[in-house]
Amino acid sequence: MLLSLSVKNLALIENAEVSFGKGLNVFTGETGAGKSLVIGSVNLALGGRAKTDILRDESIPAEIELVFSLDEGEKLQRIREMDIPVEEDGNIIIRRRIFGGRTTAKVNGRTLTGSELRELCSLLIDVHAQSEHQSLLHEKQHLVFLDRFAGEEAEKALTGYREKYYSWKKVTEDLESMDRDENVRKREADLLEFEINEIIGAGLKPGEDAGLEDRFHLMNNSRKIAEVLAEVSCLTSGENDGAAALVARALRSISSVIEVGSGVSDLYGELSSIDSLLSDFQRDMEKYSGSLEFSPEEYSEVTERLDLINDLKKKYGQNLEDIGDALKERQDRLEILTNYDEHLNMLKERSETAYKEMTEAAFLLTDIRKKAAITMGKAMEQGLRDLNFDEALFEVRVDETDAFGPDGRDRVYFLISTNLGENVKPLKDVASGGELSRIMLSLKTVLADMDDIGTMIFDEIDTGISGRTAQKVSESLLKLSRGHQLIIITHLPQIAAMADEHFSIEKRHSEGRTRTEITALNRDEMIKELARLLSGESITDTVIKNAGEMKDLADKKKGGRL
Repeated sequence: MLLSLSVKNLALIENAEVSFGKGLNVFTGETGAGKSLVIGSVNLALGGRAKTDILRDESIPAEIELVFSLDEGEKLQRIREMDIPVEEDGNIIIRRRIFGGRTTAKVNGRTLTGSELRELCSLLIDVHAQSEHQSLLHEKQHLVFLDRFAGEEAEKALTGYREKYYSWKKVTEDLESMDRDENVRKREADLLEFEINEIIGAGLKPGEDAGLEDRFHLMNNSRKIAEVLAEVSCLTSGENDGAAALVARALRSISSVIEVGSGVSDLYGELSSIDSLLSDFQRDMEKYSGSLEFSPEEYSEVTERLDLINDLKKKYGQNLEDIGDALKERQDRLEILTNYDEHLNMLKERSETAYKEMTEAAFLLTDIRKKAAITMGKAMEQGLRDLNFDEALFEVRVDETDAFGPDGRDRVYFLISTNLGENVKPLKDVASGGELSRIMLSLKTVLADMDDIGTMIFDEIDTGISGRTAQKVSESLLKLSRGHQLIIITHLPQIAAMADEHFSIEKRHSEGRTRTEITALNRDEMIKELARLLSGESITDTVIKNAGEMKDLADKKKGGRL
């Protein structure tokens, strides 16, 4: 459930907060008041693309926040599996910040990528924009809708089919790569044999390159290091005025008063430790200086070995592990070419087996879809009758084809008849724009329980309807709202009257600028807004009375059963 929406500095919105309730949440307002900003804000929070001129004040960022509440269950577990922290109360807080052409999205404090945000939002909310019903005209979407309706059974069957399909596709590609004449295979085998011998002949050892690079670096810098160490030796040695000589003189001096000065013994011990450390340092430095001595022959060997390894890296990979993988790949490929006929026959057998398994999985998927198609067609017909398509026929047709793809071998398409006595025809050839919006509403209603989406948003689902049809649509939305939270933008009083929560969107002018404000209405204010929707600017007592009666009738329907 969506608990709240907060918007700051976005287009005409300076600062707005909306707290949603269960059931049917309705937004109404004059044309141009900014109703679309509600949907736009939600879409932006869910990862939608922001326009460059979206900021109201370009000197500060736009911020959008959505707060969802989820009960413990499978959906919350899936969110945790995405490594998204969840509040103790089950709240999911999505914050989107837009500024300077850049956007960031955080969920409960964790920054999410665009794909992660879209995956999360698919679990929380379904947004139906004004143009979405046009997707009904695209036949590819019909298969998606049917599989959603078929639910877990279809999802499991499709997953199993895809495993078989990609296995078959891989072995088919392997077979195609084998389709070469003997001369081509011979040239490839010769090249592979050369590369294998080159890598093996190098006699590479794990970590060898790192050790050689350290030694090479030491050799190249040995003169500078030797000069510095010689200077350090003079400063710390026991000769002349070096640190060790000075410490030795200090020890001799302090030893003369050990017997007569209280606490001098401790100082003598500390100074002795310094003398011992200097001696150890001198020995270690002499040993390290000795390691800097190398012959020209050793330098040449290290250089040549590094050149060989770097040349192999250029050819076969960025590191020794990559070169080892390249060797294994070439040995495997050479083995295949050497035993060409045997391997070809094995691939043919695997291809036949993979094709058979894929075909069986496709038949299972088709069977599930055909059964679901019958049920879905009947459910759609009932849903359409609820939306004033009294004589509607709706068919979900599943045709098998000869072409296998990632989604199976089925062509799925919707057919409809909206008038008595007419045969069903493809949806794209029959439905008008206004009818498409109602058909989509029916489809959303049919799919709602299958998707288990708690919140659904409809942006002007009532386009092109009025009268009895509008009443039917309002009753259908009310029915859907009993199991889901709905957020509706509408211009129809029949729908607005059914609201559990009603918000007015108004455009106001202040200090030479225009801003959009969102106000939650009480019952009396709801009736006044219904009166405005019924009659426009001329709101008489009679219109107010009619609006009150409309609200009373809606409350009775909400209290009863449709």
